[in-house]
Amino acid sequence: MADKKTAKKETAPAAPATPSRVRVQYEQEVVPYLIKKFGYTSVMQVPKIDKIVINTGLGDIKDNQKSMQTVEKELALITGQKPIYRKATKSVANFKLREGMNVGLKVTLRGRRMYDFYDKLVSIALPRVRDFRGVSDKAFDGRGNYALGLKEQLIFPEITYDQVEKIRGMDVVIVTTAKTDEEARELLRALGMPFKK
Repeated sequence: MADKKTAKKETAPAAPATPSRVRVQYEQEVVPYLIKKFGYTSVMQVPKIDKIVINTGLGDIKDNQKSMQTVEKELALITGQKPIYRKATKSVANFKLREGMNVGLKVTLRGRRMYDFYDKLVSIALPRVRDFRGVSDKAFDGRGNYALGLKEQLIFPEITYDQVEKIRGMDVVIVTTAKTDEEARELLRALGMPFKK
């Protein structure tokens, strides 16, 4: 039994040695900037991104197992993490919805994957949106969290146009530790979020 445990430890892949580009930028540039701007007395008061939650609804394909697997694969490719199914909490006859049916997919990113996804979203995906003029700076919830709706999954480099079954949108919620929307806005702006001028 002990031999198996030691064998597993030896074969486990090592974590990447270099920290994420966004994490380095946050520690070296954003923290000093926010301390100066808001007059924090401790580094622990400086807001940071806590997690990023990506949701997508299944809508018309909730009965089609093959299409659901395709959406699951696409979301896993984009985020680098396996999504979990969200189930209906109550039945709605008009939508042909029964309690317990799969209605959406959700991924919660933290740590390295969160920073990598944020980097990809800001520097690659958003600039690929057609007629892109920046994202709204009013989509905060009053508690320092930011919600962003994406109309198609094609803006991510992992998705190839030929293999897409149907264009689907997704919601990206960036949860921060900021106490106010103003602090969260400055945090995201300093981390490169392209807000509308």
